[in-house]
Order: sequence, then C-alpha cells, then structure tokens
Amino acid sequence: MAEPVVLVADDELFFRRVFADILDREGYQLDVVDSGQAAINRLQRGDVDLVLTDLVMPGLDGLEVLRCARELDNPPDVVLVTGNATLETAVQALKNGARDYLVKPCNPEELKHLVHTCLEQRRLVNENGLLKSQLELFRKGQQLSSQIELDRLLSGAVNTLLREMGDGRGFAFLCSDKNVEQLLGLAGLEDYDARVLADCLLPQAREANGWVRIGHPPGNAPDKLPPDCRQILLFPLTSQDECKGGLALINPPGKDLPPSSEMENLEFLAEQTNIGFDNAFRYQGARELIYTDDLTGLYNQRYLEIAIDQEIRRADRYGLEFSVLFFDIDYFKKVNDTHGHLSGSRALQEVANLLRRSIREVDIPFRYGGDEFTALLVETGAEGAAIVAERLRRAIEQHVFLRDLDQDTNLTASIGYATYPGDAATKKQILQLADNAMYLGKKSRNVVRGAGHLNL
Repeated sequence: MAEPVVLVADDELFFRRVFADILDREGYQLDVVDSGQAAINRLQRGDVDLVLTDLVMPGLDGLEVLRCARELDNPPDVVLVTGNATLETAVQALKNGARDYLVKPCNPEELKHLVHTCLEQRRLVNENGLLKSQLELFRKGQQLSSQIELDRLLSGAVNTLLREMGDGRGFAFLCSDKNVEQLLGLAGLEDYDARVLADCLLPQAREANGWVRIGHPPGNAPDKLPPDCRQILLFPLTSQDECKGGLALINPPGKDLPPSSEMENLEFLAEQTNIGFDNAFRYQGARELIYTDDLTGLYNQRYLEIAIDQEIRRADRYGLEFSVLFFDIDYFKKVNDTHGHLSGSRALQEVANLLRRSIREVDIPFRYGGDEFTALLVETGAEGAAIVAERLRRAIEQHVFLRDLDQDTNLTASIGYATYPGDAATKKQILQLADNAMYLGKKSRNVVRGAGHLNL
C-alpha cells in the first residue's frame, strides 16, 4: 500500500524545513512547495491525502488553497497554520471546511498527532467504499448548504449535480414575481438557449414541490430550444416559501436522464442546495439592510469601504484601473430652508435616481452622507471618469427638482474624481483625492474637477 502523500505549503523556508523534518521521520511521502499557487497546481494533479498550508502567503493564501482542495472530487483534509491566531481566523478556517488549524511555532508532537489522526481516518474511509460514497455525498451537500454567496452556490450546485449524473447540461436561474431575471452556472448551453428554456419552465417551477421530470419540451416552448432537448429535470429554489428561482438539468445529446429510481442522490443535493439558497437570500437581505442608505436606496459609506478594497485587489491582480467620483449639491441648505426637510429628502432621492441613470450597471452608486454622493466606476480611467462626471453634472443642472410637489427647483453639483492607480496607491488616497477635487470645484460651483487639477 502506497505511503500517504502530505503536501506542505509555506512561503518561509524555515518552516518548510521544520515541517519536512518532523513528518519525514514519520514515513510520509512529502511534497513541499513555497506558495499558494504552487500548492494549487500540485493539488490539481491529484493523489494528495493531506494539505498543511500556511494561512498567510503572498499571492494566493491558505484559504484559497483550502477552497481549491474542497472543490476536488476526492478532497484531502486541510490543516491551516498561522502565526497570528485569533478566534476570527480559526472560525473562518473551520467554516470554510478546514480540518483543523495550528499555531506557529507548532509543537512537534501535536503536529504528528494531528497528521496521524487525519490520515488514519482517511485510510478507514477509503477501506469502505459505501461509507466513502455516502460521506462524499454528505460533504457535497454540506458544502452547498453552507454557501451564502448566490453566484458561487448556484454555479457549484449545477456542476455538482451534473457530476453526480455523470453527464448532461444544466443551468440555474433567479426570478422575480413575473420574469426570469438572471441565469447562473450555465453548463453545456448557450445563454440564449438557456434563457428561452428558463422562460418556458418558470410557470412549472412556481407550481413544483421538489424535482419535476418533464419528458418532453414544455407545451409553451418555441421552436428554438437546445439541441436534442427531450428530457428536463426541474427543481424549484425557494426562500420563505416563495419560488425565487430554479435548477434545470437537460439530457445530454443522444442520451437520457437517469430514471426516477436513481434520483435519491440528486434529491439530497438539491435539497441541500435549497437550504443554502434560502440562507443566501436571507443573508443578502440582511447585508443590503446593513449596507444600504434608508432614504435613497443607494449603498452607504460602510459598503464603499468594502467595495473599494475589493476593487483594489481586482485592479492589482488583473492590471486594471478604476475611478471614484465625489459630489455634493451646491447650496443644498436653501432647499431645506425654503421648502422644509421633507422636500429636501425628496430632492435627495431625485439626485440618487439621476446618479443611477448616469452610470453603468456595473458601476456602484453610494450616498456618502447628507447631500454628498459617491460612485465607484469599474475599469474606468481618468478620461472615462471625466466623461461620466460631466454627464452627471449636466443631468443635475438640467433637471427640475420637486416638480410633482409644485416646488420647481433647480440645483447644481460640484464633482471631483480620482483614479487608481494613476492618481492614488491606496484606498485612503483615492478617497481623499476625489474629495479634495470636489472641494476644489466648490470654489466655482457646478463644475467637474479631477485629481490632476489639484496640482495646477
């Protein structure tokens, strides 16, 4: 019987040598790498029984290694090692599926005991094929039910269900009260074909209770359907007893879907997916309450901090740029003084609507506070930011506010912008520069100023 393979990933040479010395004496076959990317590359070749990875590494960190390991068909156990242990990091590691975590410097006996326990349990599981398959099914279901990001959940669910079937095509969809709103996790289908089919399946999804087997295309199906679409499995996705979407599996060309007698595993996985779906919807609703401004419905300052952090990471990783707009309404106090605070609040709602219409769907609008607003322009440089800012300035200038209250009011805005990484290298800098550019514009009012104007 082959010796178990232990993969050690740590960017520090000292700890790589320490772990290797301790484990090599125990007779394990060791693979030692110095980065998260190298660990992922080794995992994808297979035949790893246990991963011992540092939590914090340059580039891809230990949580990314853990995520990659958990997505494998026969995932190894993962033990995360950290030099800065906190309750938060421990909980995060365990919630993401880690077997355990260790604190540097590790006690050699503790390390050997943990590795031995993990590998012994893996050996016992491998000796029982039925138990292995049941545990694997349970693991897949647990992974789906614990996922609270809708995109990742539904894409993972489609892939997991298709792997369980052995073949096929599929997708997931989200719906409103009347229409299919979004397609997710497309596998083996073109976007157009999937959307046509989702529209046909929506009425049945609303009436379904568990898997529905459709032995032929729906009666309202148009001529344009995926090639050889003759069998469909449909599962409704619900939250708080309302249908919010569905999972659709289609026979592979030239083959049939599994018979009803072989649906037990698919039923379990779909039910676990719906648990995760319900949790994700509740989480999304709670998150929107936390990060949304009550008056305008825009995101608030708290979410701005998170969004910019995410965009900086994306820009650094892919060599992209983005811009931030800051603006406030000139002499807005006069609105409150003249018409009262209720009218002032109504005017701010109209400003928010103008902001939404002036940016793209991928861009993110915020109410920063009071009559100050912000927009995060994704993959937009200084030239593009200037164009968007001028479009917004003109929209506000040309709009008649409070018309439906018979209080016709004209307003203007002073707008500043800055670009990452051209103008700023950090979150603090880009926010400060955009804010400073806005206040530079306040000297003239109703103008657009960029970070480049600050040095003129």
